[in-house]
Amino acid sequence: MSEAYAPAPQPSYRLIPSRFPPIGLFDTVATAADLDAVMELAGWTNDRLVAERVARLPVDERVYGRTNASIVMASFLHVAPGGMRFNGPDLGAWYAAAELTTAVAEVAHHLRREAVATGAQALSRQYRVYSARLEGDYLDIRGQQAAWPEVYASDDYAAGQAMGEAVRVSGGAGILFDSLRHAGGINVVAHRPRNVHDVTQGDHYELRVEAASRRIEARRLAA
Repeated sequence: MSEAYAPAPQPSYRLIPSRFPPIGLFDTVATAADLDAVMELAGWTNDRLVAERVARLPVDERVYGRTNASIVMASFLHVAPGGMRFNGPDLGAWYAAAELTTAVAEVAHHLRREAVATGAQALSRQYRVYSARLEGDYLDIRGQQAAWPEVYASDDYAAGQAMGEAVRVSGGAGILFDSLRHAGGINVVAHRPRNVHDVTQGDHYELRVEAASRRIEARRLAA
């Protein structure tokens, strides 16, 4: 099967829980030489796993000295224990969607899974929206769910993680893929922090889901 590549949708959207405040550690660092000292001073490397991930991220891939650089770096350094669809637990990635509606559906899916896992009838949480411009050409597997059934498996990330980490090792920008949570939706995962530009905070939303229903309530909060 020949590989196809395409640019990422511009802009793309990502939701981050509002309980994680935007701490601008990387935003004001002027040079790469200052980076390690500032991270140590701020306690970012007190967490052994974070320190190990920083070491895995090449210096020339680290983002600093620009607005919301810390938001980008956090997505690579703070990772779910088992990883995500296209990254393992060793290093994170920047996930986003072509449309805000798709980003909401993706986040709501995981919020619903949390409700089921904890035995809650319903859960609500507040999120901040970020838009970004992603540079590079992305491996395009949109419309190929039949060709890549293991990669698109809804409950097993093993094949997707293998694909994503292979893209990262090869120097690739990331992957364009279909959303499994929003019909017709498009997602993108960027494996290189340096390709994430013009990160801008937008509105705040409160999402509410029920464990026994696919209904999503999304309420935009007043500024």
